[in-house]
Amino acid sequence: MSLPLLNTPRLSQNALVKNFMIGNEETPRQTLQTTGLNTTNADDLIEQAYRQIYFHAFKVDRDPTLETRLRDGRISVREFVRALLVSDKFRNDFYRCNSNYRVVEQIVGRALGRQVHGEQERIALSILLAQKGLPGLVDHLLNSEEYRENFGDDVVPFQRNRVLAGRSVGTMPFNQQAPRYERYWRETSNRRAPSGRGTAWAPSSGFSMARPAWLADAPSPLARKIWQGVATTAGFGITGLVIYTAGCMLSIR
Repeated sequence: MSLPLLNTPRLSQNALVKNFMIGNEETPRQTLQTTGLNTTNADDLIEQAYRQIYFHAFKVDRDPTLETRLRDGRISVREFVRALLVSDKFRNDFYRCNSNYRVVEQIVGRALGRQVHGEQERIALSILLAQKGLPGLVDHLLNSEEYRENFGDDVVPFQRNRVLAGRSVGTMPFNQQAPRYERYWRETSNRRAPSGRGTAWAPSSGFSMARPAWLADAPSPLARKIWQGVATTAGFGITGLVIYTAGCMLSIR
């Protein structure tokens, strides 16, 4: 028996403020209802959807079959967004790189265009994610009244009211608020490494963590630097010796 979704209070956010301007991140979103579906409009919607869900639109991450179905009108923009959120790309690069709490933050920001309403909503949706998996959480958000009121079936989600009239500085863009993964993923990857003893190490990024097992028998960073210095010095010495020898040979008549 699954637990019912917990009720969570709504917190004050820009997304809840009524605004006369069209909510947008950088450019106003086009809709199928106002512009109709044509080649240019479909391309714009597809680009916006990829940017909203993946933050980029690399060729390798695209789904030509899904794009064709949208262009042909066989699926709505909402269904297109859902397919991206449950895709292998999203699972591998976002879902599997984060804790359930972090996944909730990522999906709420992408699907509803706002931050989570505090710790209570984060916990409630994390429980839903644990019970019904990624598709269940995505369906819950995309079928919600909040999503339908703000985006409907034909609008790509966007960060709502990031910039308000009368404010010189808007809220931070979502991709800066919630990057793809954080320290949690590095620590988890280290714990999942093959068992073995290793010494502490400090990568170039500055943080310190236990040395992975697969590097237990490898030279330390200091040893590698010393070896590189010795090899470089020896290389210069050998090169100088060769040049000196060649000069002496050419000077002999």
